[in-house]
Formats: sequence, structure tokens, C-alpha cells
Amino acid sequence: MIELKYVDKRYPTSNALLYINSLTIETGEIVGILGENGSGKTTLLKSIMGLGELQSGEITIAGKPVLDQYERMAFITEEGSFLPNSTPLEYGEFLAAFFPRFDQPYYAELLQRYELPIRRAIRTFSKGQKMKLEMSAGLAKRADYLLMDEPFVGKDVFARRDSLKLLMSGLRGDETVLISTHLIDEIENVIDRAIVLHQGLVRADVTIDDLREEGKSLTDVMLEARQSNRHYAD
Repeated sequence: MIELKYVDKRYPTSNALLYINSLTIETGEIVGILGENGSGKTTLLKSIMGLGELQSGEITIAGKPVLDQYERMAFITEEGSFLPNSTPLEYGEFLAAFFPRFDQPYYAELLQRYELPIRRAIRTFSKGQKMKLEMSAGLAKRADYLLMDEPFVGKDVFARRDSLKLLMSGLRGDETVLISTHLIDEIENVIDRAIVLHQGLVRADVTIDDLREEGKSLTDVMLEARQSNRHYAD
């Protein structure tokens, strides 16, 4: 499981922040990290990945420090981790050297599904192609913990659905998946749980089963979270 305790994360050059008193994500959960731009979604995922120091608190993966579990984790982000002058084939060879679980045949299959030019320099790719490459690399790591930061930005609705289907078809079933997004319609039928952030704080934490029993949707949860924030501010 992923555990956060008294986490305080801030950036000296921006207003971005994150404060979480206590948060546990169980093994095998598929969790949507929701919120508007600037709400703390990316900061949360980067903190779980161990990118940058915390002002205070601790984050553990299966009871161990994040850096001790790094080979079991994959981070899919618009920023990308690829070498811009390399080709997708060279990028795959690079990843295989550092990640023992990296599945090169599956990576090649994903590149083909996404119709990516495997021998062209990645720096020449469009924004959408780069995200498809990151999706392919992240899934091929066969990670136990898969963190995805706004993986559907810039895609039309059909491309988002295709990417989501590809993601779900590539999972073994026991992975812990965190998907940060402000596009909630596509993921409501995929996630087990939704965590709503606003200004670096958790404003809602609900399971989809509970929502359905209450006759509510993720849109309702987002609206309630905003209203509670306005009430808190008043």
C-alpha cells in the first residue's frame, strides 16, 4: 500500500503546495486524483514518486521508503522522461537496462498499436505522440505502482477512450493505479475510488460503490468539494 503521513510539500518559486495529514491507498486500487489545474494533483504524484524533498512528513510504499521501491513504480507524465535525440527503439533499450521488469516485446506491441515511428527522433514527435510513447513505456515497465499525470490532455474524446481501453487491457489486475485528471467522464466507470484535491488539501475521498449507492456521480462530488471549500473560506 501507499501511505502518506503529515506530508507538507511546497515550492519556493510558486504557490503550489500539498498538505495531507493521513492518506492510505490500498494495494490493487485504481484511484482517480481529481481537481482543477493547480489543485495539487501533480504535486501529489511527484511526492509519491520521491521527486523533490518534503518539508515534513513521510511517504512509504509497502512500508518502505519510496526510493527503495523505485523499480516497482512507473510515472507517466506529459513532461516525459525520454531522451529527445533518441528514437523509441533506443528509448526502449535504455529502459530495459534500468528496469529488470521491462517487457520489450510488449513495448514493441504498444508502439505498433499507437502507430508511432520507431526509428524517428522523439524530439520531432507531436505532443500527442510523446504522450503515447510515455504510455507505452510506462505500461511496459510492468510496474506494481502506476502513476499517471493527466494522460489524456490534448486528446479528443475518442482518443481518450482508446487510451483508457489500452491501459486497462495492459494491466495484470493487481497493480495500484493513480490517475490524475480533471476529465472525469472517461474514468468514472474505471476507478474504484476518487480523491478530490483543492489548493493542496483533500476535499473529498470516496469510493465509487458508495457513490452509486447514494445515487451520486463524480460531478456531484466535485461540486460538493467546491462548495465546502467556499464555506471553509467564509
